[in-house]
Amino acid sequence: MASPARRTDPIRGRLGWRAFCVCAGAALGLAACTAEQPTAPTVTGDYSERPLSDGARVLPPSGRAPASPPSPESCGALASLRPGPPVTPDAIPPGGPLADITARGRLTVGLDQNTNLLSFRDPKTGTLEGFEVDLAREIARDIFGDPSKIEFRLLTSDGRFEALENDAVDVVVHATTITCERAQRVGFSTVYFQASQRLLVPADSAIAGPADLDGRRVCTYIDTTSLATIQRVAPQATIVAVPDWDDYLTTLQRGQADAASTDDSILAGLAAQDPNLKIVGPELESEPYGIGVNKHHDELVRFVNGTLERLRADGTWMTLYDKWMTPLGPAAGPPGALYRD
Repeated sequence: MASPARRTDPIRGRLGWRAFCVCAGAALGLAACTAEQPTAPTVTGDYSERPLSDGARVLPPSGRAPASPPSPESCGALASLRPGPPVTPDAIPPGGPLADITARGRLTVGLDQNTNLLSFRDPKTGTLEGFEVDLAREIARDIFGDPSKIEFRLLTSDGRFEALENDAVDVVVHATTITCERAQRVGFSTVYFQASQRLLVPADSAIAGPADLDGRRVCTYIDTTSLATIQRVAPQATIVAVPDWDDYLTTLQRGQADAASTDDSILAGLAAQDPNLKIVGPELESEPYGIGVNKHHDELVRFVNGTLERLRADGTWMTLYDKWMTPLGPAAGPPGALYRD
């Protein structure tokens, strides 16, 4: 999953000062704000007088559940390339992507700036922060011995794969679920985060799972795996497809939908911004995240996997999780690595 970079201040965005206050406190660990917090109203089913966010589309109920896509386990997409021998910053092999990166003097990383907890812009400093931002810095640390030698480039959800194919970025760390279809197009690291698609609803909602979505409106993201999952598990639901994570909050707060659905790692960041929302229901779909690399850059895939192995082994992964992802709940540990060679 991921979202377009449409604003220079995505956390504040269109939500106004009330939502910005909540978000800043959640993102930075500050004391609770005293400003009025936004309220997500209980939806009555009459949406005609509620204008939609820019770029949103209403998709009528499909009526029939589409077939489930093949699981990434079934096609071997979760198995990546085994890390190569450790490489010191001053002994990078010539002629490959790592040599190009060291010659450039920085690692270029494609990511998002609107995903609270994972990758967002700090409202005080303007810098990018979050679990995935720190993860990318650890790759730069292993290449250069310096995590600051990195350049972040903001990508849209559908633009991330083209950016890899055109070598516009070295890696993409963009809440990207590994799928069979995507694995044919780009190279993936081992799984660095295991998310699950779930539902986000107002705190007083009676919705407890997909069985309660018939005849309701569900907000989800345009052109992602989440939309297809909702069509499959709730074919009688109307979908409000939006182009930005900010739109999830505004859609629920304005009563334009009864629920929203995407990865729980993203929903937790939204719920941290508005205490009037809650995550409910069972796992609708498994969402294993992988770092994307150009399909032809095996050397870089192996290097990234070496970094992920280090983060699992030395406790850095748990440190980053405890720093950023605790609103999602405690973690037993990082996902294990699966290799195909």
